[in-house]
Amino acid sequence: MKRIYYVFISLLIIALNGCRKDYEAPVPYKFTNTPGSGRFSPSIRQTMEGVYAVTTGSGQFGDQVALKWTYLLNGADTTHYLSIFTGTDAGYFNFEGTSQTDSLVVNGYWRKLVNTSTGLVHLTVKMKHNGSVQPFNGSLASGDTLLLTGLYGEKTADPTQPLTLTYRRPLNQKPFSILAHRSGGRTSDLLPASENSVEIIKLASRLGATGVEVDVRYTKDGVPILYHDNTLNLRLIQKNGLTGAIEDYTYQQLSTMVRLINGEKIPTLEEALETVVSNTSLSFVWLDTKYIGPMDKVQAIQQKYKQKALLAGRNIRIIIGLPSTDAVASYEGLADKENTPILCELDTALTLSLGARIWAPRWTLGPQTAEVLAMKAEGLTVFVWTLDEPEFIREFISQNHFDGILSNYSPVVAYYHYVEQ
Repeated sequence: MKRIYYVFISLLIIALNGCRKDYEAPVPYKFTNTPGSGRFSPSIRQTMEGVYAVTTGSGQFGDQVALKWTYLLNGADTTHYLSIFTGTDAGYFNFEGTSQTDSLVVNGYWRKLVNTSTGLVHLTVKMKHNGSVQPFNGSLASGDTLLLTGLYGEKTADPTQPLTLTYRRPLNQKPFSILAHRSGGRTSDLLPASENSVEIIKLASRLGATGVEVDVRYTKDGVPILYHDNTLNLRLIQKNGLTGAIEDYTYQQLSTMVRLINGEKIPTLEEALETVVSNTSLSFVWLDTKYIGPMDKVQAIQQKYKQKALLAGRNIRIIIGLPSTDAVASYEGLADKENTPILCELDTALTLSLGARIWAPRWTLGPQTAEVLAMKAEGLTVFVWTLDEPEFIREFISQNHFDGILSNYSPVVAYYHYVEQ
């Protein structure tokens, strides 16, 4: 009965998503993306991370939030960003530090993914010492409490509504994979970058992700690229007169004539993995097999970037996903399968027979506690996909059986993971 309920909920979500109207949610804040961290030293950033009570502004953002710093690399330069995950309406904040002031100030915006709500935010880091609120000097004495205080607004209007966050406890540190669907999030959720683009990969960690799932297809001339649907369509690309299967076009044609909804080029798989390795803090890449045919080119690229990550001192798992019997057949046709990490979405017996180290069942099959525990007893990692419903995300995390969740709403997964006690 419970399994039928999960299926019903899944079908309802699909139906509701299919009825969405076109709308926009432009980011109201322009990031400077300045390398460095200003006055936000490593120790200050570490002190700031945690679960906070929303002591002013809870009507908009819920009773508690989770704060997490992340970064982007550009050669020798590192740019730091602060994210806040609310757990309410798939909400999140993105900030950058302001180095032009004497105080520890962050500026940015908030957004709710379930609608178009967004607005500007300015916050200052302070502390409560001996009952009085004071500027944060970089260290806390016994009995001190960290605060973030400031204002938030609606859309592009100047912030006028008070917002106060009061530190409660550290983030949950248990290892858990927060995997962002379609390289970071869906185009239909009006994120600042298109799904399966280099730009969304760079945003993924700021949306809570520790890893990404990317959709791999081949062009007519055999170039592995990132693209979800099997056809060129106005859901994913700007109008250009091209239609039909993406496999009917060469990479040169796609690169020259096609732009994703937010203006980006369709990236090659190599460009995507280069971005993960060279620019992000992501630690996992799930290569979702969307094509039917030989897998050797994808295998070669997987091996190349596994080695490049190792040489860069990065511990990144790059895994080929097997979602179908066709994909399994392609994998079985490879040479050197033993050194090709895979993930299997099919039944447990097949997963074990293939030697996969990760099993990833669909979430609508339910918690599958007995199967999950049995696979973990065999030493496997177990993920669940593609889970967007907050209550089920909370339930699956609190049950403490799965090792990670693939979701279009990585801010929601991040929230429930980090606040879990």
